[in-house]
Amino acid sequence: MTLKIISAQEIVFEGQAKKVTLPGTMGAFTVLDRHASMVSTLAPGTVAYTDPEGTEHELAVPGGLADIDNNVVSVCIY
Repeated sequence: MTLKIISAQEIVFEGQAKKVTLPGTMGAFTVLDRHASMVSTLAPGTVAYTDPEGTEHELAVPGGLADIDNNVVSVCIY
C-alpha cells in the first residue's frame, strides 16, 4: 500500500508500506493491505510503519486526520 504523510509545509513521507499503525482519537489502530475505506481523526502520538523490506519506522505527530482508500493511507498532520 502507499503511505503519504503530509503537513501544511511539506511532504514528510511518501512511499510503500506493509503495515501502518496510527494514533486514532478513539485508540490506536493498524492498517494492512486492502484495508476498508475509512476516515479518522488522529491524536498526538506516533505513526509507525513497516517498509517493504521489513524495517520499522516511527514518526511523532501532533494530531491530524487519516484517510484510507484504495490501498492509499493519507495522513495529514497539524
